[in-house]
Amino acid sequence: MKKTYREIRSELKEKVLEEVSLSREMTDEEVRELIDQIVISKAREYGLCYEDKRQLSRDIFFAIRKPDILEELTTDPGVTEIMINGTESIFIERSGHLMQWDKTFDSIEKLEDVIQQIVAKCNRCVNEASPIADARLENGSRVNIVLAPVALNGPIVTIRRFPEHPIQMKDLLRFGAVNEEIIEFLRKLVIAGYNIFISGGTGSGKTTFLNALSDFIPKDERIITIEDSAELQIQGVLNLVRLETRNANVEGCEPITIRDLIKSSLRMRPDGRMMKTRKSKRNKKRLPVPYSFPDHAAGDLVLFLHGELIKVGQKAQNLLPLFLGAFQCCRVPSFLQ
Repeated sequence: MKKTYREIRSELKEKVLEEVSLSREMTDEEVRELIDQIVISKAREYGLCYEDKRQLSRDIFFAIRKPDILEELTTDPGVTEIMINGTESIFIERSGHLMQWDKTFDSIEKLEDVIQQIVAKCNRCVNEASPIADARLENGSRVNIVLAPVALNGPIVTIRRFPEHPIQMKDLLRFGAVNEEIIEFLRKLVIAGYNIFISGGTGSGKTTFLNALSDFIPKDERIITIEDSAELQIQGVLNLVRLETRNANVEGCEPITIRDLIKSSLRMRPDGRMMKTRKSKRNKKRLPVPYSFPDHAAGDLVLFLHGELIKVGQKAQNLLPLFLGAFQCCRVPSFLQ
């Protein structure tokens, strides 16, 4: 009985792992050469054509040295979102349209291995005790992971890819998202040092817009970014400090929160802070902002990722007075009077 492609790939992968040297670290090129040798040696036995051999060599290399089948998607510039629903299905977003991909992970164990590989590279931890985590790939893509017992149909992974070249204001103008009058007004606000809140629903372009807006920041300023999961792509600022929160882990490391990073940033001689947080719980009445923050808030560029800013503001009663006080202590530029 003729074996399926998946069975052949699994057998050849095991053969490669048996031949991989454990006495030293092999380079990617050496692993590729080893894979090619084994695939060619088994080509006649499995009746492989040239295209099969090429595909097998690539898939086996991705499974050993890369995030398995995800490597093909994470390197495809046309794919903007990847949604993994356990081992049952994988959906992708391409050119604004959702479609089901024709590949899936062979097993839950392999998918979990890939997940642990992803979170380990950004010092995050995800397991049954802490089944939800945010992480990122080496190319800056945002990753959200949900495991059992929260996820009922296997590990759920959602990857949001960002453009390799950040979208600028001139691009937004070309798309028709803004006009020249709005761009000039926003440029004056940024240069004048006004606090700016950016809000919107999921996928509405908050991070993209903030990246474009940051191009107006004077290039001689010292900017500090504070994020739950690093995603901002600030361009043209040489004196840039990037901070990211950290969750507690099984090794006993204490969590480092947004509040901790804000307090620390006040001692870093910042000209501006760009803060990006997740959505706040509706019943949470106190956001983690230290009391010293309003004294230093004037001139910051602040991003809160809240889908409904007004409702969040009504719940966080102590936050708006802080910023209103900061606004009142600012000199109003003539172009706004």
